[in-house]
Amino acid sequence: MASPHVRALCVEANEFPELSNHFRVRGVPHTVINRRAAFVGALPEPDFVAATLEGAGVKVDEEPGAHQDAPTSSL
Repeated sequence: MASPHVRALCVEANEFPELSNHFRVRGVPHTVINRRAAFVGALPEPDFVAATLEGAGVKVDEEPGAHQDAPTSSL
């Protein structure tokens, strides 16, 4: 999904050890949001979105992964 409100940068941790140390990278993927929040690991998409929004300070009403078992409704 593309958005003009989102910018992303991928950095090779081994090639930039100073940056890795600054952000305390100990595992990959290591996702940093607005230089304030971070999480480590590959997450399922709903959990990734929830963690990213939470890290950006956006209130998330739904628990990560909660909608996976929810029934779909036809409107």
